[in-house]
Amino acid sequence: MRNADSLIEVAGAGPAGLAAAITAAQGGARVVVYERAMQVGTRFHGDFQGIENWTTREDALDELAAAGVEPTFPRVPIHRQVCIDRDGQQHIVRAAGEAPFYYLVRRGPGEGTLDRALRAQAEAADVEIRFGTPADALPNGGILTHGPRRGDAVAVGFLFETDMEDGVWAALGSDVAPGGYAYLLVHGGFGTLSVCVFSRFREARVFLQRTRALFTRVAGLRMRDPRPFGGVGTIAMPATARRGNVLLAGEAAGFQDPLWGFGIRNAILSGHLAARALLAGRPEEYDGAWRRRIGRPMRAAAVMRWFYGRLGDRGYRGLCRWLARTDARGALRFLYAPSAWKLALYPLLGRGMFAARVPAPFVLSAPPRTSPQS
Repeated sequence: MRNADSLIEVAGAGPAGLAAAITAAQGGARVVVYERAMQVGTRFHGDFQGIENWTTREDALDELAAAGVEPTFPRVPIHRQVCIDRDGQQHIVRAAGEAPFYYLVRRGPGEGTLDRALRAQAEAADVEIRFGTPADALPNGGILTHGPRRGDAVAVGFLFETDMEDGVWAALGSDVAPGGYAYLLVHGGFGTLSVCVFSRFREARVFLQRTRALFTRVAGLRMRDPRPFGGVGTIAMPATARRGNVLLAGEAAGFQDPLWGFGIRNAILSGHLAARALLAGRPEEYDGAWRRRIGRPMRAAAVMRWFYGRLGDRGYRGLCRWLARTDARGALRFLYAPSAWKLALYPLLGRGMFAARVPAPFVLSAPPRTSPQS
């Protein structure tokens, strides 16, 4: 067990890094976070993202609070979503009960964002954040939480202002996002329009044009001052998230959802688990901890990603109808449940999807932005 004077160093001030810092500081360690940028959240520009709330029966915010991250950030619980199939038919998807599908949050350096709230919590715990100080290596050990360094999924889209009413839409189909999905998120006069694809990356902007036309026709999309964005997401199932005395968390380890691309919850939890292992003086226990909580649902989601990528338009339509006929939160939990048959199929079907497929020039050609998710 580390004593109160011990130092834990963290590279990266994203959700994984700040969650790790909060946990370490609450455990009595002195914590220094190194951040290349001059502020938190500079990869983002106020765009909406979601904290998924279906992989466990326990509410995500309760789990994060148990990990030391209090829900001090503004969030919007999403209980209803419109799912649009290739024919333009709308399917109303609902979460039964009080628990939402996910919590809509804003990302970026400004007020009212998840990033700013996590920074405030870390600084309140006496964490020292050294901005403008890159740390791609931690020779004395610590927690590495840099963002994506490769691309397994690509998202492109627009951030905009609008006079539309609040709403959440998702579109599935080979015309707009083969093997992926498109989404439109509107709240409080601001919106995010995006398409997320797991293949055919060079055509992403063509799919975005089709997505814009679809949502204009079906949802009455109205954008004012649209600002383009683009980015990649890293998805991996590493054999180990240790590099000697350094533990990897968040997208540095590839802990991104293989099916829908949600990553915030995994990032925070992995940072918390990494810090706990270091606080206990047993970094070797980190691999077992993340495999149990994060790895098993990721394996199940990777298998479902294999099936989803082969559905085709009739399958997408069937998926929309199935979600609309049932408690969609429970249905999604079923897809992510690490059942025996999914874990058995993972070595055959799921493992192959964890591979870098986007070359660096393509990654750098897009404006800085988030990991893909809705």
